[in-house]
Amino acid sequence: MNTWKASLSMLTNTAILQYIMKGVLFTLIISVIAVGFGILIGSVLALVRNYCNSGRTKIFRWLATFYIEVFRNTPLLLWIFICLVFCPTPAFLNRKMFGLNSAADVKLLFKGAVALILFTSSVIAEIVRGGLNSVDEGQFEAGRSQGFHMVQIMIYIVLPQAYRNIIPTLLSQVITTIKDSSYLANVAVIELMARTKQIMSSANRYNGTGVINVSDVFVLFGFAFAIYFVINFTLSCVVRHMQKRMKKVKRPTDVVTVEQQ
Repeated sequence: MNTWKASLSMLTNTAILQYIMKGVLFTLIISVIAVGFGILIGSVLALVRNYCNSGRTKIFRWLATFYIEVFRNTPLLLWIFICLVFCPTPAFLNRKMFGLNSAADVKLLFKGAVALILFTSSVIAEIVRGGLNSVDEGQFEAGRSQGFHMVQIMIYIVLPQAYRNIIPTLLSQVITTIKDSSYLANVAVIELMARTKQIMSSANRYNGTGVINVSDVFVLFGFAFAIYFVINFTLSCVVRHMQKRMKKVKRPTDVVTVEQQ
């Protein structure tokens, strides 16, 4: 019982809580960046894969398909280690920033984010492509009849409908990306799981017992579990709410009654 009290006392330590909460912030920032760039890159990939079907444009379709299938069907952890070794870092990142302790941490953060973007964009590309395929072909014909060219049809007619159709799926991917960011702990990126592991490695300094106890594992990783659960469960509730609302929305139909005299 005393070891449990000692372990739980770590969660009352302001410095530890601040350290962990900063890890939560980095987790959310990395996830938002990955999803943001993932939507941008994934949308381009989806458009190329769907509509570059003729002539010289076919090569772009093949390249987009290759990118999507390679990244989507290989482990994220593999690309994290590949980016860690081979991904170059811009010169302006060779200094302390974002509240990190060293330029090395900044570089690791950048390389981890790149790996997550590459992987996430391939998944989102297929999500966006599903949204594009859900738009009726008649929308293209309607756009042409109004004098719109292909780019205008995409921007003003097709993409808005496609994105609206995939909002719940995109939010689900945000949840997955937040969970996947925990893989970055393997390369010492300072997000939530990495910081939890760091505190765990020196728990004997904070629990007052002088040794690392089994209860420390349950308390620290249980706390990280609770944080992940609260964030992702909240997003899951949002997704379910949006799905219910979308199911309730029905297209208006005109009912014409003809009375025969």
